[in-house]
Amino acid sequence: MKRKGPLIVHLFFWLLIFTVLLWDTLAGVDPQPSRNEILIKIGYFALINLSIFYINYTLLIPILVKEKKKYGLYIVSIILLIAVMVVIKTIVATLYADLFLKYLSENSGEIEYYEITKYVLSAIFVSGFFVVVSALLKFAIDWFGSERIQRDLVSEKRDMELQFLKSQLNPHFLFNSLNNIYSLAYQKSDKTADAILKLSEIMRYMIYESNDSWVSLSKEITYVQSYIELQKLRFKDGAAVEFTINGEIDDQPVVPLILISFVENAFKHGVANDPNDPIKIDIIANQKILHFSVSNKKNKSNKDQMGGVGLNNVERRLQLLYPERYKLNIVNSATHYTTELMLDI
Repeated sequence: MKRKGPLIVHLFFWLLIFTVLLWDTLAGVDPQPSRNEILIKIGYFALINLSIFYINYTLLIPILVKEKKKYGLYIVSIILLIAVMVVIKTIVATLYADLFLKYLSENSGEIEYYEITKYVLSAIFVSGFFVVVSALLKFAIDWFGSERIQRDLVSEKRDMELQFLKSQLNPHFLFNSLNNIYSLAYQKSDKTADAILKLSEIMRYMIYESNDSWVSLSKEITYVQSYIELQKLRFKDGAAVEFTINGEIDDQPVVPLILISFVENAFKHGVANDPNDPIKIDIIANQKILHFSVSNKKNKSNKDQMGGVGLNNVERRLQLLYPERYKLNIVNSATHYTTELMLDI
């Protein structure tokens, strides 16, 4: 429950109670009480019953029940609170009998007065009512508050984990890209300048646009295409890549950097320069479903001792951001490695 929630509940409850009190004060009495008499009765009611309600709500329950767990002392305190308030109510009613004890009898049609015994029993019942209601409201509001805090903690933990995963992903990508550019520079390749320019474009996307929680599918695919172009610069005759796109590629929202790890994995561990067995990247999309697959021939001589940080990372992000909205299928055969991802977008 939000912070304003408890206040609204309290205001609604007391508005209802005072409406009933005003109706009871005006109904069944002839002549009608004066304005001063009405104000006195409502003021008395507010002073006595609000005191019962909030003594229990703000003092007895928080201290004796929630903090000290002294349930026996709490029950004794409630009995004493009701007893004191009933004595006060009875004294006031006796002093102002015309206001608090007078009523119009339905049988005789004349003005009569409640017996003190009946009034005391009624006062005990009313006092007990406000004790019970204050306890119910206190425990209900505290429970909703605890649930809200728990949800906030879970959300904060999830956001922190996502930020951590994203912080791992960017340096991991940058490290691999810089290794590729270093290889070009070491070979004194004319492609080095183009590779640096392409990397700067990619980093601009990673640093600025990917800071949003969601990006358009078209931007994410453009980013993947830029990455592929950067990778092609590593090879003398370019990389062998078949990249096909079908369906509707528009502004469908997707999580940024959710596809790149699969493509990066294909270039990192696969054979990227065999025109007879190219890396195959397929995207099929509509307004609700994204199907993304990457297949590459395995390069058995290329072993990365760093481990699969990228794929483990992206799978954890999928679990957090697309719970029960994704399917990830990985086929690791003797010759090929294939990943298929289906997202409900």
